[in-house]
Amino acid sequence: MTEILNYFISTPSALYMAIGLLGLCIGSFLNVVIYRTPKMMEQEWHQECQFLLHPEQPIIDQSKLTLSTPASTCPKCKSPIHWYQNIPVLSWLFLKGKCGTCQNPISFRYPFIELLTAACSLIVVAVYGPTLAMLFGLILTWVLIALTFIDFDTQLLPDRFTLPLAALGLGINSFAIYTSANSAIWGYIIGFLCLWVVYYLFKIITGKEGMGYGDFKLLAALGAWMGPLMLPLIVLLSSLVGAIIGIILLKVRKENQPFAFGPYIAIAGWIAFLWGEQIMKIYLGQS
Repeated sequence: MTEILNYFISTPSALYMAIGLLGLCIGSFLNVVIYRTPKMMEQEWHQECQFLLHPEQPIIDQSKLTLSTPASTCPKCKSPIHWYQNIPVLSWLFLKGKCGTCQNPISFRYPFIELLTAACSLIVVAVYGPTLAMLFGLILTWVLIALTFIDFDTQLLPDRFTLPLAALGLGINSFAIYTSANSAIWGYIIGFLCLWVVYYLFKIITGKEGMGYGDFKLLAALGAWMGPLMLPLIVLLSSLVGAIIGIILLKVRKENQPFAFGPYIAIAGWIAFLWGEQIMKIYLGQS
C-alpha cells in the first residue's frame, strides 16, 4: 500500500489517470443508484403498506429490486444490456446513443453523469492531492452527485445516504481530517437546526411546507464534514443559485410548482468543501 501511495506521489499523471478512470466507472454505478434507489424505496413503501393493511397475509415478492439485481435491461424492449454495452461513455458513443436491439434513444444523461463524476473526482485530486483527505473527499463527491440527481428527479433525499454521510463526517473528523471533532458535532447540530427553524417559520407564515426534512439532514451532514463556520456560505450559495433557478423555472413553466432545493445545497456544499476557506478570505478582504 505504501509503495502504491509513493508511486502516485512521485507520478501525478498516473494518479490523475487512475482517478479519472475510476470516476468514469463510479459514474456508471451512480447511474444505477440514481435510477433504482427511488424505485427500491417505492417498493419498500408498498410492502410496508401491505403489511400494515393486511398483516395476516404474507408478503410475497418474487421481483425484489436491488442495486445489483435484476440485470440492467432496455426500458423499452427489455433486452438485456451486456457488459460491453455498459462501458462508461464509450458504449454510448459506439451505440450512437441508441439501444442496440430496438434503437430506442438512450438519454445523454448517462454519459453526462459518468463524465461529471470523473471531472469532479479529478478536481478533488487537484485540490487535496494523494492524501487521506482526498479519499474521503471522493466519497463525499460521489454521494453528493447521487443525491443531486435523485432529488432533482423525485424531490427525495434518502436517509440511506444522508444519515451515513453524516455519520462518516463525524467519524473521520474524530481524527481531525477536515475539522475538529467538536466542530463537526456543532456543525451537524447547527446545520439541522438552522433549516428546521426556516422551515417552521415559513410554515407558520404561509401555511405551506417550503422544504423537506431531507434538506435539513443533508445540510447537517455537510456541517459534520466541514464544521459550523462553512454553513453560512453553503446556505448563501445554495439560496442564490436556488433563487435564480427558481425564477427561471417560474418563467418557463408559467405556474408555481415546487422544485427540489437539495441539489443546490449539494452543489454549494461541494464548492465550500473545496474552496470555502478561499471564498471566505476573499469575502472578508484577507489575502
